[in-house]
Amino acid sequence: LAQLAESGGGSVQTGGSLRLSCSASGLTYANYCMAWFRQVPGKEREGVAAISGRGARVYEDSVRERFTISRDNVKATLDLQMDSLLPQDTATYYCAAAWTYDCDFSRNFEFWGQGTQVTVSS
Repeated sequence: LAQLAESGGGSVQTGGSLRLSCSASGLTYANYCMAWFRQVPGKEREGVAAISGRGARVYEDSVRERFTISRDNVKATLDLQMDSLLPQDTATYYCAAAWTYDCDFSRNFEFWGQGTQVTVSS
């Protein structure tokens, strides 16, 4: 079975940066749509960014100019570079994989990591 594992979360001040990483195993990584989601307790999970196997990217509007999603199909890794962090970015971040031709975080994602916490202090 496919497994995803996030890392890189932490606590930073407003305006700081973090780089999240996700390692994938047990799947033909290059064939999967990959995405980052985040969730705050009491709220629904929301899509942050997605990237297709060929590198096409989709971003949630609030992070479009601040976050960059990338992938390495050789290393089977997914990254999220987060700059100019804001308190509202505080959440548990998850990486996810979907078998789909239309790579967007609105699609159904089959596999999920355990999550990594990001806390941004004002």
